[in-house]
Amino acid sequence: MKNSQLNNRRRVNGIGKTVTYFLLTFWAIVVLFPFYWMILTSVKSQGQYNAEFIPKLFTLSPTFENYIFAFTQVNLSRYFLNTVIFSVVTTGLMLIVTVLAAFAFSRLHFKGRDLAFTLFLALMMIPSELVVITNYVTITELNLRNTFSGLILPSVTSVFYIYLLRENFSQIPDTLYYAAKMDGTSDFKYLWKVMVPICRPTIVTITILKVIECWNSYVWPRLAADDSAYFLLSVGIQDIRDSGFGRENIPAMMAAVVAVCVPLILLFLIFRRQIMSGVARGGMKG
Repeated sequence: MKNSQLNNRRRVNGIGKTVTYFLLTFWAIVVLFPFYWMILTSVKSQGQYNAEFIPKLFTLSPTFENYIFAFTQVNLSRYFLNTVIFSVVTTGLMLIVTVLAAFAFSRLHFKGRDLAFTLFLALMMIPSELVVITNYVTITELNLRNTFSGLILPSVTSVFYIYLLRENFSQIPDTLYYAAKMDGTSDFKYLWKVMVPICRPTIVTITILKVIECWNSYVWPRLAADDSAYFLLSVGIQDIRDSGFGRENIPAMMAAVVAVCVPLILLFLIFRRQIMSGVARGGMKG
């Protein structure tokens, strides 16, 4: 009797695992297929692509001429450089603001600190569309449109990242802080020598997420600049699509999109463990 129940239980578990693996595999195919189709199209010649009445799921004669064509016919290299500048400078300034704000809200004691932090968190409830409108009006009045300053400055503060790092800082025992103060250590030195190294996984996570956010940013860069000299990759790709180039040569358009996506995919794959670890640490309460 016991053997029969055990066999039935194993059979049910086996069926459950099979169904789970099937659903996960199916979902992975659904998610990854657009990327596969994009890469496949990018290595087809324009003539081959236009000759396919029913698109094929593979090609026996891949070509990389579309990538060469995309970088030579449009100013992708300029868009790429603009995006790197925007991402690096914005992320650097954001880290400075985030670390200092998180330290102030977690370690410094001043009147109204908790109320100020609560009101600060309430800013996350404001729709981003409203913030975009006010930022646009501000940089327009300050004549910062079509400048890197106008692109960067509205993006250097993130309430969520400050909250995430503040929760991480709060897990560090107060005894470390008081011992450092008794030894005459300044707040800045304690922050730099103790808190930042301890919370490095979270800071790395914030850095990577901000770079990805900047790289994918579209709405604000589109509003802040209408001069192609300041276009980012996301805006440049859309501009290419709206032009005759993107509509006439779909394989070259796909090659340009692949060139934009690959750096982010590689970045995430390399640092995925740090991202998950940092987010998990930020959500723990010690």
